[in-house]
Amino acid sequence: MAIRYPNGKKFVTSQTKLTKPKNANRINTYSNRGMTLEDDINQSNAFYVESGIAVIHKKPTPVQIVDVHYPKRSAAVIKEAYFKQASTTDYNGVYNGHYIDFEAKETKNKTSFPLQNFHLHQITHMKQVLAQKGICFVLLRFSHTDEVYLVDAIHLITRYEDQINRKSIPKQEIESLGTKVPLGIAPRLDYLRIVREVYF
Repeated sequence: MAIRYPNGKKFVTSQTKLTKPKNANRINTYSNRGMTLEDDINQSNAFYVESGIAVIHKKPTPVQIVDVHYPKRSAAVIKEAYFKQASTTDYNGVYNGHYIDFEAKETKNKTSFPLQNFHLHQITHMKQVLAQKGICFVLLRFSHTDEVYLVDAIHLITRYEDQINRKSIPKQEIESLGTKVPLGIAPRLDYLRIVREVYF
């Protein structure tokens, strides 16, 4: 099935699996490096829901179906679809009575995080969440070292709006502004532990 953005560009997605990671008996930074940040978050969110800790899910993106084939009367195959509108952030939900909203991004860059990975509509949404006193942040992953940092949305917004002077956030700055998220098994990425430390 071809899914396209409003501008016609083809959308490519990664397959997410809620399976037990390989090398699950080894807890170290480099275990299961093939997993994407989205996989890690989805596995962690499943753990949080099953354990009664929080209810946080990936937001579905509205899609308009434009071409459907019916090879059988009882089956339909979607051949082409378009995103109806630009998405906001990746995840939202409730934790300990607080609304949580966050974006997850990763980069292969070793020394900085490119600001072009973020879009104006996402920044606008984050501002709106903060205005309503919601907890809003970004999870930034450096795939080369498998390090993930939780950075409050206000820091990202400030740097995004200063793009005339900079095109990326240096890794050293992310390390000082944010908090490194520990990797484990259950949950794989315990970002709510950092949320507790930073926001409560």
